[in-house]
This record gives sequence, structure tokens and C-alpha cells, in this order.
Amino acid sequence: MLHLRLISPADRTDDVVRLIERTVGTTHLVVLTGAARNPAGDVVTCDVAREAGDELIGALREMELDRTGSIAVENIDLSLSKRADKAQRESPGEGADAVLWEHLADATHEESTLSVTYVAFLTLATMIAACGVVLDNAILIVGAMAVGPEFGPLAGLSTALVRRHPRLAARSLLALLVGFAVAMATTVLFSIFMDAVGLFSQAKLKGARPNTSFVYAPDAFSFVVAVLAGIAGTLSLTSAKSGALVGVAISVTTVPAAANAAVALSYGDTAQTWGSTVQLLLNLLGIILAGTLTLLAQKWLWAQQRERTARTGRF
Repeated sequence: MLHLRLISPADRTDDVVRLIERTVGTTHLVVLTGAARNPAGDVVTCDVAREAGDELIGALREMELDRTGSIAVENIDLSLSKRADKAQRESPGEGADAVLWEHLADATHEESTLSVTYVAFLTLATMIAACGVVLDNAILIVGAMAVGPEFGPLAGLSTALVRRHPRLAARSLLALLVGFAVAMATTVLFSIFMDAVGLFSQAKLKGARPNTSFVYAPDAFSFVVAVLAGIAGTLSLTSAKSGALVGVAISVTTVPAAANAAVALSYGDTAQTWGSTVQLLLNLLGIILAGTLTLLAQKWLWAQQRERTARTGRF
């Protein structure tokens, strides 16, 4: 269930209440007349089943309540109410499958913003991965994958393509390009320093690396895994089951490939630099493609669900 807290201008409150009352899946409607001070107006709260939430939020935005008042949405972790249970039963589809497009857009906007923290995490992840590829240590590679924040702007780019949001697309692309450029440039300097103190060596980089050689040897499986991870990551963002996102982060070799390219570049190894760069680009392309197609499929499926619901007169 979702909890909505709305601030409505007094002359629009009746319309807001009627909208909530005729939306299947809503309950616990409360109206506090004149309770809001900034902006001035009435406070309206209600609970809505997650699978009906996007429809209601979209209708409220069409009424421009986000401009004239306020729309706040919170997840309800526990709701002990027969009315809430009834609302969930009456709502079409399953809550875990529902896509809250406004929430997705807001979340990807935040995650795809180029910030000092984002660049710092990506740079640290790339440096950790650099240690992993030189030492052929799979544990360090997995750790670097988990630290890397690059899935945020990748998801933001997919969301922007589906929602036709050029500003979000530009922001996400900027975060990806600048983030990886800074991370790889810093890792080149880090590699030179580590070589100077005797911790890195070209012999280690070119030696047998059974655990990490895959990061500079792209093949069809690289793209397949990236596509599968992109689907899983997108589903984890759009559904109520977000725990899978960590697994997605350690399934693709974006950060390790960037790290190997940076270390190889510091030694002038063009073969590994090129192979790692191709691996990086394949993973990025696969995730963006899969994420975009997954969102388009979810958008189409929920549109079909709403049409079937409308034909049965449930809304």
C-alpha cells in the first residue's frame, strides 16, 4: 500500500476527493479542511494499493495539484486493515509488478546526477578493480562491482528514452561520460604510482590471469549477461522487490573493464586497453538496451491491463 498526503487549494478539494473516491484501490480517505498553511489549503490523505497508485498520481498531476498544492507519496510497510485488504483485492494486477512512473523518474533523476559523491564512488570502485585485475583477485573484482554506482545513470538513460525526457537523458549521459573519464584517468595515475612503489608491474598484468582475464576478452556472453542484468536491474527498480539490485551490480563488468583499460593504458598495452574498452561499451549498451525494452514492455502491459479494467467498469 501507498500513503498519499495531498495539499489542495480549497476550491479544488471536492474534485480531488471525488477522484480518490471513484478510483478503485483507495481507502482511508481523510480531509482536513483549512489545515495547510504553506501553501494554504486543505490536507487530504488516503491509502491506495500500489497497483492503482500510478493511475491516481497521474490523474492528480493532470489536475495540476503538483503545481497548485502538493503530492507526497510514502510506502506503507505494515497496514492492518480489512479495508486495505479489500482495496488491494479490487485493484487490477499485482502490487509487486506495478510501475510507479513518477517515483521511477524521481529516483533515476537523483541517481543519475553528476555529483562529487557519485564520481568518488565510481573512482574508488575503479581503483579497487585495478588492484583486482593486477592481483587476479576475484573478490576484489566483486567488491568493486558492488561499490560502483553506474547503474543509476544507465537506468536514468533508459527511463529518459521511454518517457521522452531529454533533460534526464542529458544528465544521465553526462554522469556516465564524465564519471568514467575521471575514474579511468585517476586510475591511470594510481597505476603509475603503484608501479613506482613496486606493487603493480607489467608482468603481473600480462601474466596468466584465469580469474580476471574475461574483463579484456569480450564475446557474445558479455552482451548476453549485460542484457539479462539490465532486465533484472530495471525490474528491481520498478517493482516492490528492490533487493535484486546488488546482484545486478556484481553481474556486469563495467567497472572492472574500465579499470583494466586504465591499468593497461598506463603500461602502453593497446591490446588490453582496446579489449577492455570494447567490453565496457558492450556492457553499457546491453544494459541500456535491455532497460529501455523492459520499461517499454511494462508500459504496454499496464496499458493493456487498464484497458481491460476500464471495459469491465472497475474504474
